[in-house]
Amino acid sequence: MTPLSLYLCSLLKNNKLLICYNYLHTHGAPLHLVDRAARKTRLARLLDMNFRAVFRGRVTGKVLAQQSGAKNYREATMCTSSASGQDMTNWLWSIYNETKKQTEALIPVMSKNSVNPNTIFANNEMSLHDIEIYGFDYDYTLAFYSRHLHTLIFNIARDILIQEHRYPEGLREYEYIPNFVVRGLHYDVQKVSMVDMYNGGLHPVPDKEVIAMYDGCHVPLENMSDFYGKSSHGHTMKQFMDIFSLPEMNLLCCVNDYFMKHNIDYEPVHLYKDVKAAIGDVHVKGIMYRAVEADMENYISYGEQTHAVLKKLYEDGKKMFLITNSPFDFVDRGMNYIVGKDWRDLFDIVIVQADKPGFFNDRRKPFRRVTDKGVLHWDRIHKLEKGKIYKQGNLYEFLRLTGWRGSKVLYFGDHIYSDLADLTLKHGWRTGAIIPELRKEIKIMNTEQYVHLMTWLQGLTGLIEHMQVGGDPASQSVVQEWIKEREAMRSQTKDIFNSQFGSLFRTYHNPTYFSRRLSRFADIYMASLSCLLNYDFQHTFFPRRTPLQHESPFWPEQTSAGALKMPFIPHRTTTEE
Repeated sequence: MTPLSLYLCSLLKNNKLLICYNYLHTHGAPLHLVDRAARKTRLARLLDMNFRAVFRGRVTGKVLAQQSGAKNYREATMCTSSASGQDMTNWLWSIYNETKKQTEALIPVMSKNSVNPNTIFANNEMSLHDIEIYGFDYDYTLAFYSRHLHTLIFNIARDILIQEHRYPEGLREYEYIPNFVVRGLHYDVQKVSMVDMYNGGLHPVPDKEVIAMYDGCHVPLENMSDFYGKSSHGHTMKQFMDIFSLPEMNLLCCVNDYFMKHNIDYEPVHLYKDVKAAIGDVHVKGIMYRAVEADMENYISYGEQTHAVLKKLYEDGKKMFLITNSPFDFVDRGMNYIVGKDWRDLFDIVIVQADKPGFFNDRRKPFRRVTDKGVLHWDRIHKLEKGKIYKQGNLYEFLRLTGWRGSKVLYFGDHIYSDLADLTLKHGWRTGAIIPELRKEIKIMNTEQYVHLMTWLQGLTGLIEHMQVGGDPASQSVVQEWIKEREAMRSQTKDIFNSQFGSLFRTYHNPTYFSRRLSRFADIYMASLSCLLNYDFQHTFFPRRTPLQHESPFWPEQTSAGALKMPFIPHRTTTEE
């Protein structure tokens, strides 16, 4: 709902029509009072005329008339022209209280319109009817991991720093901090800071210091990370987009925190490279793989839902392939646990150790066949066959051998850059982003606390916007109080997701850098593959038409099918948390 409609409800004369408008705007249900186009025009005209009337002083007269018992509207208007500063202050607070009252009255209705966490959301129009081939990444796409894995990676990398890089033993006092950081953050390698507001340690940096550090609030584009979020070729920032990067960010913060607490001089770039190398060793040396294989039940979850999705696609006659950077033995044991020993029967092609994103760009690396025991065959590959395992290769050779090109292919992955960007920009495949954090954020947005905060924040913003100019000092003091309240609420709406860095998708009213990249490179996105179980393979996904800043805000809001509880197919109940 737009900010204006929240408080104009209490000020406009035609309350019944506004109730109809609010219902239409919230539920997207048709009203049968008038023709749709005429209804939109009349509503827009009515709201526009009344809104202008409000701030020409007519509503001022109306409110004062109600308070003072003036006999008619004209008398009230005359009173306002000679009202004292105290009268104006009282009037402002009357408008404030009435707006807040109307806002609170909307909460029960708006709380009922909760978003279904199992919805698939669309950035571009896409029909499953057109998709013949489904491709998948493995980690955090087919296989979901528990939080124990992040603790494991952190602990192993921390110990590698101490044992192999000779870092202080005091670092063993640091443990992994769940929910401290979020994906999508930029880390300034040279200035040792998370660009949002934290220094390289565990403490926030005051706004004044951040502004001084960067000579203002703008970070030049050439200083940002490269296309894949890496710090290279003069780029001083690293963007952490991978879910596996959460332990790395934690470790960076902890090591920096230790050095700063103990007044130890250090070179920030070398520290960053050491931490990066330690985290890399956890993967490259197979330490993480062996630990997960030894305790699948502790580290892997959501197996039943993944199996159901793959089985549904297979039974519908869809082609399926797997392209992952993980080694075959690790994938094989994981898929045996998730799907069963016959998991390879579901896939037409399996490619391991693909080295994405290089796989999508490098034309030189050939495919090699790998046996079940890990033996590498050096014969030239002329055909990618079902039931066999292939290593490395490149997408150009993949396209030549399979002919799987263009929009009939849909590939799912969790890494916006390494999995999806090149496929969208260069090869024309459709892409689906798996964002596990989405489920948690939607559940937070569905809470009454969040709905109340956001609804009142919008209403108060509207008041400030139209009362900010003019008036006596006392009136301006009232508006300043509103501004302070708004700033406090803005912080609350951010902290409710993550007390350090806020939501993965939004920073105050703007989309985050992560969210912008998601919109650019993913046709659809969802919390997990299990969301596909809620949709028929003839379903078409339509993106929500949200108004641009210069467009009319009075069209009924279009919501993704299934986000609100509209019947298009019965929703399955999932047990994912």
